[in-house]
Amino acid sequence: MATVMRSLHVALLASDLERSVGFYRDILGLEMAPRSLNFPGYWFQVGEFQIHLMQAENWQAPCPRPQKWGRNPHVALQVDDLTAFKTRLLDHDCSVQMSASGRAALFTQDPDGNIVELSQT
Repeated sequence: MATVMRSLHVALLASDLERSVGFYRDILGLEMAPRSLNFPGYWFQVGEFQIHLMQAENWQAPCPRPQKWGRNPHVALQVDDLTAFKTRLLDHDCSVQMSASGRAALFTQDPDGNIVELSQT
């Protein structure tokens, strides 16, 4: 039987790649990964997983359930200090929504509205 072995990457759209790099590299602290493709984009390494940002003119991610960001499409990342990330996000004027479940997790949005969950597990 064929088996799925692991997750390799998630692809997210960005209307302004440099602005998004500022979020993923400078605010979240993700390491940029090399890429050799010939279309506009940036890759970020998260352990063995990658986040691929690709250019999309006038992109704004949909958020059909704005009251609870975690019930929308999102990328979840494990962090070591949720309080420090919350402070960093707020210091950079990023919106934060704490998990409604009461667990140590929060949701934020990149500049194009892509939702990112940060969870301390």
